[in-house]
Amino acid sequence: MTQQKTNPYLQLFEIPAGYLNIMGYVDESEVNGPGCRAVVWVQGCLRECPGCFNLESWSFEMNQLISIDNLVERILSHPRNQGVTFSGGEPFWQAPALAAVASKVKEAGLNVMSFTGFTLEQLQGPYAPAGSQALLDKLDILIDGPYIQSLAINSPNSPVSSSNQKIHVFNPALQDQITWASDQIEIHIFKDGSRLITGYRGGLELSD
Repeated sequence: MTQQKTNPYLQLFEIPAGYLNIMGYVDESEVNGPGCRAVVWVQGCLRECPGCFNLESWSFEMNQLISIDNLVERILSHPRNQGVTFSGGEPFWQAPALAAVASKVKEAGLNVMSFTGFTLEQLQGPYAPAGSQALLDKLDILIDGPYIQSLAINSPNSPVSSSNQKIHVFNPALQDQITWASDQIEIHIFKDGSRLITGYRGGLELSD
């Protein structure tokens, strides 16, 4: 008997209002966008791209529920965070909640950046996920396009992971701050001894 997958769209509706379903979070990253920033990896993606760095993010099942207010408080509690990056998973499946987070952190002076597997044109089209334009309106930088393994780039001269992806800088003040690279990684070691290995290319690895 074939096991049926749970409908991911129905699982999105199970997220309580005012909450996000995330896969992971880290403060003070310097390889996921300009400067020092918090990174939020959301849970859920339909693409299942070959070579994806975050296979654990594909499922839409509940992982870590966090309220918008608690997430904002966590981000702002670290004074070295100059901005926030949304990754995943696919951030635009949870666009309304992320737009609310972005609005609050921007009021505190932080910049906001997001990855997406959609193209900007798709996000501005009639079939975009709900709330896409609201999130776009809050972004300073967008990196769009799916990761395509055959077009992969791992170079100190490229800020994107595959050559089809594009960088859209909506905030001119950040135009000269595209200084990260697709070959960068960093390791975060937490108090419980677990480690998080991440890089701008989107990889997230948690280990003990």
